[in-house]
Amino acid sequence: MAKLSLCLAQLDFTVGAIHNNTALILKTLREQGEQHDIIVFPELAITGYPPEDLLFRDDLHQAVDNAVEQISAAASDCVVIVGHPQAVGGELFNAMSVLHRGECLHRYFKQRLPNYGVFDEQRYFIPGHQSQVFEWQGVRIGLQICEDLWHPQPLQQLLDDDIDLVLSINASPYELNKHEQRLGVLKQRVAEAGKPILYLNNCGAQDELVFDGHSLVLDAEGELVAELPHCEMTTASVTYEDKGIRCVGFEPKAEQNDLAHVYDALVLAVRDYVTKNGFSGVVLGLSGGIDSALTLAIASDALGADKVHAVMMPFRYTSDMSLEDAEKQADTLGVRYDVVPIEPMFNEFMTQLGPLFGETETDTTEENLQSRCRGVLLMALSNKTGSLVLATGNKSEMAVGYATLYGDMCGGFAPIKDIPKLLVYQLAEFRNTRGACIPQRVIDRPPSAELAPDQVDSDSLPDYSDLDRILALYVERDWSVTDIIAAGFVEEDVRRVVRLVDLNEYKRRQSAVGPKVTPRNFGKDRRYPITSHYRHELQRQGQ
Repeated sequence: MAKLSLCLAQLDFTVGAIHNNTALILKTLREQGEQHDIIVFPELAITGYPPEDLLFRDDLHQAVDNAVEQISAAASDCVVIVGHPQAVGGELFNAMSVLHRGECLHRYFKQRLPNYGVFDEQRYFIPGHQSQVFEWQGVRIGLQICEDLWHPQPLQQLLDDDIDLVLSINASPYELNKHEQRLGVLKQRVAEAGKPILYLNNCGAQDELVFDGHSLVLDAEGELVAELPHCEMTTASVTYEDKGIRCVGFEPKAEQNDLAHVYDALVLAVRDYVTKNGFSGVVLGLSGGIDSALTLAIASDALGADKVHAVMMPFRYTSDMSLEDAEKQADTLGVRYDVVPIEPMFNEFMTQLGPLFGETETDTTEENLQSRCRGVLLMALSNKTGSLVLATGNKSEMAVGYATLYGDMCGGFAPIKDIPKLLVYQLAEFRNTRGACIPQRVIDRPPSAELAPDQVDSDSLPDYSDLDRILALYVERDWSVTDIIAAGFVEEDVRRVVRLVDLNEYKRRQSAVGPKVTPRNFGKDRRYPITSHYRHELQRQGQ
């Protein structure tokens, strides 16, 4: 009777850190090798994913070859299956190697190369054209890499080779409802094949991508047997025996908490960006508003209170409520908190600029100057301490340009850059279920930039309940202006929002990187020209 024990290594691999990634693989091999027949690592684990144009470097491929040899030599007690780029005769493949006792027993090349959204694999790789079946201890394993499994044809090739189970290694980035998408695809493949599927995903963050782990094991009937944790590194033992499959300790959850998934992805994104880039901690402006409050909570959860510095920078328009709420949250979380008024800086700027401004009317220039004073302070603290400035803007604001270049847009990382405003509120409420740290007044009060007397966001923008829905249709689903209006939105609001989105590409291009959460983020997902006279249907309508 065939029996096989596999270890799924849902771990965090850093792009370009070939030595450290190899060391992590070897450490896992030492810890798990004696208990398992096969240890499996994710897609491109040796280089990290995505390596982008590092793949054009010959020295990288030499380092990868050396790493593969080192891992193969160490795989004496068990087989290692690992993902890596493989150069062959001037061509480059996204490969999956089966290594044992100094030999490569099998090597599979990914057949379906994604070239949409955040993916650019056709820029680097040549597609493979042949399936690969690996037999070990009487069990025939069909090999797949990520995108292969989202199409029926690669799996059909494996079925022609009489496989017992399917093993898929992945670097699948997180976005809203991604777990449901993956599970739906896997169930479809099981329905077609009648074979168990082991789906191993990468876990960690790389710039704007978050790899959430959440690896899955399905039996031959399509039932979910095991579900590894979301955004958490771990290893899982899977046993295949007599055409059955089991995995102890990772029973599927009865319900998925989408808000928890989003929040934990943001925490992982901040933690990995800060630590992998060697920053000593983070500093951010704490305004007493909802966006900076949520960002502070995320940063504290990601790094610990001792690595977070919150700075309140009040001006004449800052309310007492904002001062009280900011101090209360900082005290609750235990982070360092300082108050640095910007009035003296602002007044000195105005003294110097006054002769240049002449008799011009006060306008948004003076509002933006307040924000830029704050940006100067935060960047100075960053330079002096080695901390990373976190920008606190949300997706709704970034979409319509409701942010100040070199002001509140200052920063090296923007944790909630892809979070629409209404979701910001939901995440704040969710975070408080884990321990109240965001004052309820911050959640309940109308949002305001506090750059002018009695200012609220609704003075300049449509209500966020409408704005976020218009943005989702226009940015994420490519609806036309006409179709959005026909869906029941006020025509004036639609045309104004679309125009603002189009005009503010230049701002977004200069914004800090931040984690992708929605189906289409402002980053790799959406690549629009800055200089563009195309205004969709606005010009035809005389707008």
